[in-house]
Amino acid sequence: MKSICLLGASGSIGKSTLDLIERHPDRFSLHTVVAARDVASVAAICARFRPRLAVMADPAAAQLLREQLSLAQLDTAVEEGTAAIEAAAAQATIDIVVAAIVGAAGLAPTLAAALAGKRILLANKEALVCAGALLMRAVEAGGAQLLPIDSEHNAIFQCLPEASGRPPRGVRQLWLTASGGPFRGWTREQLAGVTVAQACAHPNWTMGPKISVDSATLMNKGLEVIEAHYLFGLERSRIRVILHPQSTVHSLVEYTDGSFLAQLGSADMRIPIAHALAWPDRIDSGAPTLDLAALARLDFAEPDLEAFPCLQLAFDALQAGGSAPAVLNAANEVAVAAFLNGKLGFLQIAAIVNEALNRCALSSAESLATVLAADAQARAVAQAVIDETMRS
Repeated sequence: MKSICLLGASGSIGKSTLDLIERHPDRFSLHTVVAARDVASVAAICARFRPRLAVMADPAAAQLLREQLSLAQLDTAVEEGTAAIEAAAAQATIDIVVAAIVGAAGLAPTLAAALAGKRILLANKEALVCAGALLMRAVEAGGAQLLPIDSEHNAIFQCLPEASGRPPRGVRQLWLTASGGPFRGWTREQLAGVTVAQACAHPNWTMGPKISVDSATLMNKGLEVIEAHYLFGLERSRIRVILHPQSTVHSLVEYTDGSFLAQLGSADMRIPIAHALAWPDRIDSGAPTLDLAALARLDFAEPDLEAFPCLQLAFDALQAGGSAPAVLNAANEVAVAAFLNGKLGFLQIAAIVNEALNRCALSSAESLATVLAADAQARAVAQAVIDETMRS
């Protein structure tokens, strides 16, 4: 029986993980649940799974949760704040940490889990994008296992030889597939009038608004290229992006002998999560079986970097190194939030990120403090650029 700490329990990754825990009660138990302020969701999880500990980032939410659990006569302990979240991720009684907190808030607990030697199921992009070298050193120092549960990186992991090392043996290139989002094939002129509802209407995956917009701009794929660099130890020139609208081939590994290995599956996040939870075993994920006869065709195309410049900005940030990926990520979060709030046009997201990269002084990313400082500076600069844009 493996005990699980679920960081980011109220999001889509959290919900998929809970479904798998419920499907396999003989293998997994929920020990700790962590969320920001969604009291209703956490209270329901506590009633359903009876975890020992619940941690809320927001103190007011924690107090409300205590009151609700007391009324329901549930004995789950409740703690609050960032320090409690970090401590929860490093508990001695935890075997697996699912790192699904969105944004920079997920950095510190993921590092704590790594130093404590946990098996980490990584969904938090920022941990690798902003602090990739730092996290990989923590994984090595703590003897942790880092298993990606993004569908693309998990697909690559499945296609690599066992104990392949970093970089993996015999690999020529990694190919990250991208659906292209709702605007695949659109020109910049067509993209100028994109609405929030259109940007959030992903054709294949059910996701939150922020990641849906990132998929629409292709920034999500750019962030995944940075993640792949740190996860697998390959340089940028050996990590490719290819559009694949069916979202059936989740990524590919190209070997030096000319072989391509691909992982195929339904567009269901329970597949990569189940793989990482049980690895090296395999368990039923509950996902629908892929109907090969119904596929009919698999299409691939090169991304349009002129229409979708966020992908090129991510390539450039990885090449620049240091704090550049952290600046890219933070500025993008601010710009996407402004777009979702109706303050920016779709095409202005890339413009804001580009200007933040130009204005921010880059530094090393050798400590959590320097990463968080770069993150804070980028957010302030991006917001200033947005304010300037709105005044003009």
